[in-house]
Amino acid sequence: MDIYNMSYDELVNKIREKFDIDFEEIAVLDTRLVVVKILNLEDYIDKLADQVQEGERLELPFWAKIWPTSILLGYLLHKIPRKRNDSLLEIGAGMGICGLIAAKLGFDVTISDIDEDSLLISQINIIKNNLSENAKVKKIDFTRDRLDKKFKYIIGSEVLYNQEHYRPLVKFFLNHMDKNSTVILAKDYHLKAKKFFKLAKDHFAVEEKYIGFKEMGNDKGERHLCSIIRLRLK
Repeated sequence: MDIYNMSYDELVNKIREKFDIDFEEIAVLDTRLVVVKILNLEDYIDKLADQVQEGERLELPFWAKIWPTSILLGYLLHKIPRKRNDSLLEIGAGMGICGLIAAKLGFDVTISDIDEDSLLISQINIIKNNLSENAKVKKIDFTRDRLDKKFKYIIGSEVLYNQEHYRPLVKFFLNHMDKNSTVILAKDYHLKAKKFFKLAKDHFAVEEKYIGFKEMGNDKGERHLCSIIRLRLK
């Protein structure tokens, strides 16, 4: 699927072959975006479950929702020191929210994921928000792929849920960082990821902070406690 050469209308028609979609506005501080919202996600998951054969594992589309940690990470992007066109890579981007916010803030952004539908929606979101000049999508499997490039920032939200990925993820960071690079990861507080920290501390100066926040616009006022991890080369 050559999404890079498809028009906006072609992209929208393509994603509508699989999902019912609409658009919603989200705001993080003074950054506003209009992004794709999947309306039939539960029905889609039920359909996937029906197709799973005995002994197979159901691969849930975790990419297809906006995680609270993505909003928090988007908030933190407003606060970090930056120069216009600093390079930034978002891994496991899902809906691409953090990368879109970074592009709005002037970063040179690569939004990456392994899922084709995720990339398709991120490309729609890039065009919808007039961010094509400083944001692009790229299919990247951080457990095996390598790019011929270093990044000033590498960011990711909820990318530590699979312990099997910890060692290749550390190697990916090492291959795409220099002495001026910073990795910023956001995760739910309850995911401890102890094995990741043990591996990371062999190569990086590791800083972890806990931040609690309340979702804006949520009638229930749901509160979240998240962990923010910063890695820099030793």
